Amino acid sequence: MRSVPGDVDSVVVVGAGLSGLAAALHLAGAGKRVTVLERDSTVGGRVGTYPVFDDAGRPLYRIDNGASVLTMPELISDALSAVGESFATTTPRVELSKLSPSYHARYADGTSLNVHSDPATMYAEIERVCGPSDADGYRRLRDWLETIFDTEFDRYIASNFDSPLDLVASRAALRDTVKLALLGGFGRLGPRIASFVEDDRLRRIFTFQSLYAGVAPSKALGVYGAIAHMDTSLGVYFPAGGMSAIAEAMADALTRHGGALCTSAEVAELEIRNKRATAVRTTDDRRFPCDALVLTADLPVVDGLLEQAGVTARGKKRGYGVVSPSAVVFHGTVPTEVTQSWPSASHHTIDFGEQWAETFARITAGRGRGQLMEDPSLLITRPAVSDPSLHMVRNGVRSEPVSVLAPCPNLASAPIDWNRRAVPYMREIQIVLEQRGYRGLTAAMVIDHLDTPQTWLEKGMLDGSPFSSAHVFSQTGPFRRKNMVAGVDNVVLAGSGTTPGVGVPTVLVSGRLAAERIIGSSGNERSRQPAATRPGLSEGVEHG
Repeated sequence: MRSVPGDVDSVVVVGAGLSGLAAALHLAGAGKRVTVLERDSTVGGRVGTYPVFDDAGRPLYRIDNGASVLTMPELISDALSAVGESFATTTPRVELSKLSPSYHARYADGTSLNVHSDPATMYAEIERVCGPSDADGYRRLRDWLETIFDTEFDRYIASNFDSPLDLVASRAALRDTVKLALLGGFGRLGPRIASFVEDDRLRRIFTFQSLYAGVAPSKALGVYGAIAHMDTSLGVYFPAGGMSAIAEAMADALTRHGGALCTSAEVAELEIRNKRATAVRTTDDRRFPCDALVLTADLPVVDGLLEQAGVTARGKKRGYGVVSPSAVVFHGTVPTEVTQSWPSASHHTIDFGEQWAETFARITAGRGRGQLMEDPSLLITRPAVSDPSLHMVRNGVRSEPVSVLAPCPNLASAPIDWNRRAVPYMREIQIVLEQRGYRGLTAAMVIDHLDTPQTWLEKGMLDGSPFSSAHVFSQTGPFRRKNMVAGVDNVVLAGSGTTPGVGVPTVLVSGRLAAERIIGSSGNERSRQPAATRPGLSEGVEHG
C-alpha cells in the first residue's frame, strides 16, 4: 500500500464531518498531533445541525441537516476506541436506539409493509403482505445479500487500493474477486433481486438503496446489495438527541486526547513546496503548519484549493463524470395532535408513488435531460418517535420535528432555477402527502429550513448533489477517485467523493483509510461482529 513518505508528526485535517473526525481519531490514536479545521461554527458536515430559535431569540430545537439513517454504528465505536474512548465515555454519550421497524413502507395501492432487521419478524411480515412464496424468497435473498456483504466488505470497501490490479494482486484477492463475480456482484442489482422475490412492493424495499449510490436499480451493480444488507439486515439506529450527537461525541473524544479543533475556520490556501503540503491558511489569515494534510471537503472545493496551489488534475477529473441525483429536503415542526392522525407512526416512512422505474429514469437522466418526479416517492422522518425528548412546545402547542426528502435531478441533469422553484415545489410535495393521508401537513407545518440542489451547490457540493459522484462501474472501488493525490506526496483525501464512497458507514471507513495512508495499515481486518456484541456498543431500546 502506498503511504505518505517521510516523518509525519503533525497532521491538519480539513473538515469536521464524520470522515474528517474519523481520520483525526485514528491519527491521534497513532500518536500524531492533529488539528481539524471546520468552516462551519459546528461539527458534523452532512450530519451537522441547523439551529432554530423562537420568536424571542431563544434556542427552540436543532435540525439534523443531513443523513438520518444510521447503520453499522460499530464503525463509530472503532474510531472512538482508537483513542481509548467508547460510547459511554464521551460527552455527549452516544445512546443508540435500534429502530423497529427500520422503515415503514406505504404504497400507492393502499397497502403497507414494515421492514424489520430480525429475520423471523421480517419473514412473518412478508408472508402477511406478500404471501409464503415471497417470504421463502426473502430468506434466500437475505442469505445472498449477507454473502455479498461478507465477500466484499473487508476486501473492497474497507481497504485501500493503489490500482485496479489490486483486485487480483494476490491469491486471496483473486479468490474474493472470482467469488464476487460468481455471486453476481458485477451483474445488475435489480434483476438479481427480482430472481428471489416476485412482489414489486418487496423488490422496491431491497433496491431503493441504489439511490444512495446514485444509480437506478436496473443499472446498479450487484455489489451494492451490500447497502441493502446494511439497511435491511444489520439494523437502523438512532442516537439520543439526534444524528449530530455522533459528531459531537467524536469531537469531544478528539479534543480530550490532545487534538485541536477549530470551527469557523474556512481554508483559503494550501502552501505546497517541493511536492509537499507544508501549511494551510484560513480566510482570517491564520497559518497551520503540517507534515501531512487530509482534505475531506467536496471535490470542487478540494480541486479548487489544489489548483490554486499549483497541483492540477491530469486529464479529466475522476469523479466528475457521472454525478448522483440530488434532493429537496424541508424541515419543520408539526403539532402532535396533527401527526397523531397520520397513516404512519414510524421514525422513517418511505411513501412510494405508483411509478418506480419512470421515477429513477427522470432523476438520473443525463446532462440537461433530468426531470422532477411526476409521481414522487418520499422519505418522511419523525425522530421524536424514537426520542420523545425531541418534542417541544411551540407557540403554546406540543409539536415534533418532521423532515421530508424528495429525490430530484442534480443541476447538471436539470438546471432548474431553484431560487424561484424551491417553495412552490415544496408546496406541491406537501399537497401530495396530504392526498396520501398526512392530513393537516400543509396548514400545520411550520417550515424552518429548505434545502435544494442550489443550497447544496453553494456549500461546494458537486453539481448540487449531497450524494457526490455516482457509483457507476467506472467510479466504483479502485476506479473511484483515489485518496492519494497525484502530484503531491503528503495530501490524502477522505469523504464521499473518494474511496469507498457515499454514506454514513462508508465515510467513516474513508476517514480510517486516509489515516492509514499516513500511519500505515494496522494489518488487522475490522471485526464484523453483530453490533450488539461489539465492545462498547449496545443496541439500546427498540423504537418504531
